[in-house]
Formats: sequence, structure tokens, C-alpha cells
Amino acid sequence: MSPDGASQRRTAARLEPAAPVPDGTAVVVPNDARQPLPAFAGVGLELEYAIVDRTTLDVRPHAEALLAALAGAPASDVVRGAIGWSNELVAHVIELKNVAPVATLADVPAAFQAAVREANDRLAARDAMLMPTGMHPWMDPRAETVLWSRDGTEIYTAFDRIFDCRRHGWANLQSMHVNLPFAGDVEFARLHAAVRALLPLVPALAASSPLADGQHQRELDHRLEVYRTHADTIPEVVGGMIPAPVTSRLDYDQRVLEPMYRAIASRDPERTLQHEWLNARGAIARFDRSAIEIRLCDTQECPRADIAIAAAIVSVARALFEERWARYEAQRALTTAALAAALRACMRDAERARIDDAALCKVLGVPCPCSAGEAWASLIERCDDSIAALDPDAASVLRLILAEGPLARRILAVLQGRTGRAALREVYERLCACLAGGALFSVA
Repeated sequence: MSPDGASQRRTAARLEPAAPVPDGTAVVVPNDARQPLPAFAGVGLELEYAIVDRTTLDVRPHAEALLAALAGAPASDVVRGAIGWSNELVAHVIELKNVAPVATLADVPAAFQAAVREANDRLAARDAMLMPTGMHPWMDPRAETVLWSRDGTEIYTAFDRIFDCRRHGWANLQSMHVNLPFAGDVEFARLHAAVRALLPLVPALAASSPLADGQHQRELDHRLEVYRTHADTIPEVVGGMIPAPVTSRLDYDQRVLEPMYRAIASRDPERTLQHEWLNARGAIARFDRSAIEIRLCDTQECPRADIAIAAAIVSVARALFEERWARYEAQRALTTAALAAALRACMRDAERARIDDAALCKVLGVPCPCSAGEAWASLIERCDDSIAALDPDAASVLRLILAEGPLARRILAVLQGRTGRAALREVYERLCACLAGGALFSVA
């Protein structure tokens, strides 16, 4: 969830229908050449990974070298088969994405896993590899941050000048983004309301960042905690993480985007950052590609886990969109303050967070009060057919998460209170092995 305006601008059409070429590579066409996809006709995913030294696990700024090795020449974007590769704000993070929307996620884990394998093969020459999870557990952003120095540097320089990017919340975070399309104002408003209702529960399923600066943190999703305050000099950029309820694109422009642009204007006279991707809420509207981007998922231990979580989020969002448990008006009526409070509880305590807002529980069709874990168990059970249709392997992954907790909980269970570098390295070496081999991380 880094400020990836440059890379997102270069891949802005990835939720538009794609045209195949003879070698099977999906070529994404510009927005104005195709009609937007209707809601839930496709899914776009983005996964971010840290590049680390194979021995020490310290971060290494090798993203540019990796992309050049893949492309055969200096590059900021590479497409290989179904997967695209790109840079992020910092030189130790690489982003993988499916370059064309997919109606089913069945083949996506294998495609991402193959990309991870290729990345590790290429990085081996530099004695480096990819590391999963939402934050590096001991990176020192002040000492170790190297900003990206190729395409889009004017954007990254502006971010750094205004916000100081050599901090947690900017330089040390990896996330999964889930992109869902919409066609027109009616679908946008209904999808936005459904996603907004679900946002508070996402960390209860996806938290994987309980450590920073070599220490256990109060929040199981510490990535979101540092992200929540990373733009405090211009608070309109994050807006409390939960977007305001809106009824149309015009309403969104007036309530979300224009106040943000006004707030930053004096610090950004060239208007370098005054684009919709400046918005850093937990879900943002991307009208440039007719999609809503959900940004609250920490990266998991392997693509198989990420895609299972995505399948659950998409399926529950679809049930809400279809008004299976509550009408659209009830979803839109949920207050931003109540949703933000529930989100902070789930950031802190993940599946053990108490969900006690009666209106939210009613919209989700769960008892009030209940734990976030109990809410997810109920939602997953009611959506099991649609989850299985999206990702046939998701059930086994979600069973592990419901039984042992999100990855953050499992990491802490294995550490058993230890915080020494040797103990952290032992656990994160195991996580790197999970990523390399496509295995789940279990306490058992």
C-alpha cells in the first residue's frame, strides 16, 4: 500500500478486458478502448514483497536489477505471461499483479507462485530473495530506505518532500490489493457501500505485521497502524481509513477527492500528486479504470494464502452487493466513525476483536456482539459455495486461519515472546521458505 502513483498510472487499465496476442500474453488495452466490466465480472490482484539478503534477511535495494534481469534491459514494468512486475516507492519492494482481470481465481495462485520462483531464481545471483508479510520485522527506514530512482521519480520525490517517506508506513510495508470493477454510477454506489461495510473486518483475516523495529507491537496489524498516521500533515489523504458514504462519482469527487486536493495544493503547486491515487483510504475509487481497490490486506506467507483471503473478501462483498443480508440503504447508513472504530479494534486484536456495533452486525447478518473471528466464520460458511467457485483451494486455507488465527497470531505463537534477532530470523527464514515453496505457515 505504498504511494505507487507512478506504477499505478502505468498499469491503470488492468481491470479492463484484455486482448490476447499469439504467445498468450495478456495485453491490457486503454480504458477508452473498452467498456468497463460489470461488478464481479473480474478480479485484479496486486502482491508486494520485500527483497532481502538470503543470509541476514536485511532489506536489499535490488528491485531495479531484478526488473532489468527479467526484461533484458533497464525497465520499470515487465509482463511475463499472465503476471506483471513493477516497482514501488522504495528499491527493496517489488509488486506482482495479474495483468488481465480474471473471472475465477483457480489458476492465479500457481501463476503468482511461478513468478515468486522466478524472482528468487533471478535474485539468487545477488544472494537475495523475496520475503512475505506486511512489514519487515526489523528494518530501520531511516538508515535503510532507498527510494526508487527510475520512472516516476517526480512523484516519489514529491511524496518524500511533503510526507518524509523514510518512515514506517511509507518505506516498510507490503500489502495485497484487491481490485473490483464496476460499470456506471449505480454499480459504483452499491459496490462502494458493500466494500465499506466489510473493511473493518479485513485485518481479522489478513493481519501479518505484529513486529517492527525488532519488537512486538501492540497491534497485530501494525502496518495499518503506522499507515493510519503516515500522512498526518495532510489528514485528508487518509481520512480515517474508512471512506465516506457516497451515492455517485460526483458525490465521491465532492466528498473525498476535492477536499484532499485542496488540502495539499499549497504543498503541491505543480499538481504532481493531485490525482485519485493520492487517496490513501482503506478502499479507493479508481475511476481511471472503473474499479474499487481494497487496500487493507497484509501480504501473507505465500500466494495461495493471499488468493484464498481475496476469494473470501470478494465473495462476501458480492453477497453484500446483492443485498443478501441487508438493503443497500442500511449499508450506506453505517457511520464512518463506527466503522473506523471497528477497524481499529481489528487492527489491534485481529480475530479476537469485539464487534459490538448493532447496525454493522445487522448488515453482516451476525450476532451482536461477537468476535471478528466469529463474524468471519459465519460469513465464510454462508458464502462457501461462491468462495469455492472463485478459488477451489480456499477452504483449506481459510480453515487454518479460522483455527489458528491470522498469520500475525501464528507468528507470535511460534515466537513465544522472544524478540532477539536470532529468534526473529529463525521465524522469518521459515516464512521465506513458505513463500518460496508455496506452503502455509502453521503453529502445529
